[in-house]
Amino acid sequence: MSAQAARIEAQQRALDDQSAELGALRREAFDRPIATQAELADVRARGVADDQVNPASPGPRSVAETPAGPVGQAPIEDPADNVQLAALPENTGVLTPKGHGVIEPSLRYVHGSNNRLVFRGVEIVTGVQIGVIEASDADRNTLSPSIAARYGLTNRLEVEAVLPYVNRSDRVTTLAQRDQTSTRTVSLDGSDIGDVELGLRYQLNRARAGRPVFIGSLRYKSDTGTSPFEIDRDEFGVATALATGSGFKGGQAGVSFLYPTDPAVIFGSLAYLYNAPKDINRDIGGVRVGEVDPGDAIAASAGFGFALNPQFSFSLGYSHTYVDKTTSFLNNVKQEAEALQVGSMTFGWSLRLTPRLTLSNSYEFGVTSDAPDVSVVVRLPYRF
Repeated sequence: MSAQAARIEAQQRALDDQSAELGALRREAFDRPIATQAELADVRARGVADDQVNPASPGPRSVAETPAGPVGQAPIEDPADNVQLAALPENTGVLTPKGHGVIEPSLRYVHGSNNRLVFRGVEIVTGVQIGVIEASDADRNTLSPSIAARYGLTNRLEVEAVLPYVNRSDRVTTLAQRDQTSTRTVSLDGSDIGDVELGLRYQLNRARAGRPVFIGSLRYKSDTGTSPFEIDRDEFGVATALATGSGFKGGQAGVSFLYPTDPAVIFGSLAYLYNAPKDINRDIGGVRVGEVDPGDAIAASAGFGFALNPQFSFSLGYSHTYVDKTTSFLNNVKQEAEALQVGSMTFGWSLRLTPRLTLSNSYEFGVTSDAPDVSVVVRLPYRF
């Protein structure tokens, strides 16, 4: 009996020791400061782990100050970056914090093609045609490296400048069938600086749980690129080179929103682009070109971004632009071009290489006849 009593007494002592240990752990846990549910909800909406809340400063912060990382992950060292937003389309993500800057080299490739068949005549029966058949096949390629710089004047206001260089090449093949078939192929190219852009972006409201963040923007587009009315032409007025700019100055006003819903971010934008008319006042191919008023444009986009981990994110969306008719006065006769519908599906991904360097890649696939077939952009933003 004494041996059994000794074993029971030893087991009791072990239980007492374990109970004391558990009590100490429990007291330590309860002694830690605990954020309120409202604070936790606000923090979750900004993508910060619950155990990183600082109850001494529970107020909401600017989106530009939002630390990166999904819920359950420690915030990334650089507060200017948010992996959930890095893959979003250009001019849609968060702002640059006060006193910080971003240098972003990029390379854009755009490919477009157009095939057209025109029949001038009559069709007697199906497949039997009397008349003239003309067909054209055009392949257009643009490679545009650029450098952009952004700087945060405040946590809710940033300025931006973009300097592009444009390299274009077109190949157009025309087939005409009259008494005999004739084929003509023309190759054109052009390389020069593009239209320089300046912009301002301002965060309109503070970030709060369950509410979207709205960002207003103003953008000025210059006419520094080679104008379509300044390129070389032959005696018939046919271009022998390609323009690298639009030839018109313009201004754009827009608003975008970001709606965090962990672990995704929903985004959207709406913008209006005004193109200023210009009096060309030149003779081109025997035609007097007077005032030209390029159509204004309305652009909208929507989609979502998703962070798979603290380093990699991707986004999916759709963008659509309506370009109004262009009005021209040729030999004092008013002419109007057709309006354009440019719609594209968008996809992008972003990989964080270092705390300050990110690699981003985005794609646009045209879904309307007026849109380019494909556009590919590679960006390498560096934050300092």
